[in-house]
Amino acid sequence: MLHRFCCDISAIVLPAQFTWPFHYTPHPLCRVAADEVQAYLRSREEWQDEIAAGKMFGVLVVQQRSGDVGFLAAFSGNLAGRNDHEYFVPAVYDMLQPDDFFRCEEAEISAINRRIADVEQSEEYCNAKQTVQKSKLQAEQEIATLKKSLAQRKAERAQRRAEGEDEAQLILESQRDNANLQRLKRHCRAMVAQAEERFALHKAEIDALRTERSHRSAELQMALFREFRMLNARGEVRDLCDLFAPTAQRIPPAGAGECAAPKLLQYAYLHDLRPLAMAEFWQGASPRGEVRHDGHFYPSCNSKCKPILMHMMQGLDVEPNPLMEICPPEPQVLLEDESVVVINKPCGMLSVDGKSGVRSVQAWARERYGEKDFPMIVHRLDQSTSGILILAKSKAAHYALQSQFIHRTVEKRYVALLEGEVAHKSGTIDLPMRLDYDNRPRQMISSDGKQATTEYEVLGIKDGRTRILFRPITGRTHQLRLHAAHRDGLNAPIVGDDIYGRGLNADCTAGHHLCLHACLLEFDHPVTGERIKVECKADF
Repeated sequence: MLHRFCCDISAIVLPAQFTWPFHYTPHPLCRVAADEVQAYLRSREEWQDEIAAGKMFGVLVVQQRSGDVGFLAAFSGNLAGRNDHEYFVPAVYDMLQPDDFFRCEEAEISAINRRIADVEQSEEYCNAKQTVQKSKLQAEQEIATLKKSLAQRKAERAQRRAEGEDEAQLILESQRDNANLQRLKRHCRAMVAQAEERFALHKAEIDALRTERSHRSAELQMALFREFRMLNARGEVRDLCDLFAPTAQRIPPAGAGECAAPKLLQYAYLHDLRPLAMAEFWQGASPRGEVRHDGHFYPSCNSKCKPILMHMMQGLDVEPNPLMEICPPEPQVLLEDESVVVINKPCGMLSVDGKSGVRSVQAWARERYGEKDFPMIVHRLDQSTSGILILAKSKAAHYALQSQFIHRTVEKRYVALLEGEVAHKSGTIDLPMRLDYDNRPRQMISSDGKQATTEYEVLGIKDGRTRILFRPITGRTHQLRLHAAHRDGLNAPIVGDDIYGRGLNADCTAGHHLCLHACLLEFDHPVTGERIKVECKADF
């Protein structure tokens, strides 16, 4: 399971600290290890279709007590329907073994599914269900027929009334007609109720089976999570139920503990190997709706892996979170009067206060203008996005400006540098978006997402990169980044994008940051009503 490097690595300096897996630059040894894993994968012809469909792999550079350095390899989930392949570390807990309790209970749950299907397809169930439908239809038809007849009789009575016939007789006939209608309705309700009662006996059996299935499935999943007993560098053990209990989700998500990173660390601890550096990379096509690039490195996911890895890394000397180390420069004031202040927000600065402790525009405004009883921030830019941001200096100004953003009367322009050459000179991207719940804060393209529309115009192409102007019609989180990178969008990620692009895979020659800049903002002044246009050039 431990692999020796095929090439000479003596010139590569060992990492001083273990990788912070949620935001990192792959260590050179991880790159070499990934190359060797990819070469091995190419040699396995029987796996090519599955790998081409897309899968995450990981490498962990380790050191033995002797001082020798090698690497471990892992895949997320299973490969070819199995967890046990000799080149890769095993699963933390292999639920795919034939005699495992999970497979046995899963077979019992599958048997419940078959019993449900048998009942639903039985002659008695189908006949009872059909009888309900027929009785409802019959009731509707009989009532409709009688109502039609009664309407005709009512019209005849009106004619007779006009001709001077005795009113008492006409009222008596009307009362008899209404009584007949109510009598028929009661009869129809009884007929339908009787049919539904017979059907309910069959349906109750199905409901009981479904309740049993749901209960056993939930119990099985929790029992499985308790089998994932995760080690850390101190030798401490905690299962997944325990690790996720303090989180907002409380219950581990499906697939927790089956990603490459936890598998690698678990194996290293079990075999007395010292973890030095780790990296995860994607192979194959991008999942539908997401953005993954073949052969590129990616950070560990937050929803499935973060609670696990934060425990497993205890006892290791881990790199500090680079996002906590960010110290962005001060914003540049572009325009200011008694009502508004417009700034150029630097890359790396948050718009509002966050948990990371990184300096924010909100904190800068608080220091400069004092505490306010209203939010000065009118709109936001991603931490990695630089450019024009407007703040309100009064409650009335905030309300007026925010209303303009809500009604989309504010004009916004962004300039970006893209990896690749965009074919069309201009166009519109209309791809609905939603949060990728398993990989926060990533967004994904989804038919059940919110409308997201972006207009674009190519400004120039040089050295395989496209300089582009974006006009977002909507303002979804990561909209420009995802629309640029997604295969149904421009299929050209923004330079320096560590979420949807090549941020972890190659240096950004334009300053080592996300090359996305809010270069123009046009709005109505909240007091004078004058149309204000502010522009600010990008530094790339």
